[in-house]
Amino acid sequence: MIGKKLIKKLLMFTVIALLLSGCVNGQSTEEKIYQLLENVVKIEKDFKDQQQPLLELEQKEKDIYDQILELGLKEKDQINSLADEAINLSAERKNLLDKEKESIDKSKTEFEGFKNLISEIKDESLKEEASALYSIMEERYEIHKQLYDKYVEAIKLDEELYNMLKDEDVSLDILEPQIEKINSIYSEVYSLNDQFNELTSKYNDGKIKFYQNAGLNISVEK
Repeated sequence: MIGKKLIKKLLMFTVIALLLSGCVNGQSTEEKIYQLLENVVKIEKDFKDQQQPLLELEQKEKDIYDQILELGLKEKDQINSLADEAINLSAERKNLLDKEKESIDKSKTEFEGFKNLISEIKDESLKEEASALYSIMEERYEIHKQLYDKYVEAIKLDEELYNMLKDEDVSLDILEPQIEKINSIYSEVYSLNDQFNELTSKYNDGKIKFYQNAGLNISVEK
């Protein structure tokens, strides 16, 4: 029969072994943050993958619009064909835009875990850096939401214009207000896109600085 003293010693050895195991295999808070933030980068890969195809569709649609302008309003058969093609391209743009949004939404969900980890950081200056980084990214997500909403609205106005161009009785007087609305909303889209890119750059710079100040000697994806 095992004595009480021996049982106590065995329990003590078990506790020490668990503690040592935690020190060897466990991650620091800063390492957990690194892992989470780089997971966010991987999740946003789908977002990045839509960028070039979206730009190409925008250019194709612009080329078609320019062709329509060159034809004039009397060449109805050609205009109708081109307008239908442009409407299909608009639908493709919307599809890519939705894929972008889905990726960003998943990224936002993953990023929320960063907030809890910030409170575990012991170094106050490092904690302030992390909090600032969190605020930048939250603003970036908000700007993307606004960008998505405006872009969807712009695509809808584009489709309305192409359908108007197919109307037999359409005139420049009817088209001009619609074109003005389209130009106005795309101006907002471009402005929001610039803000989004600036925040992305600011976040990436801040993330690298945080890793460096946390003493994490690791490679970083942007």
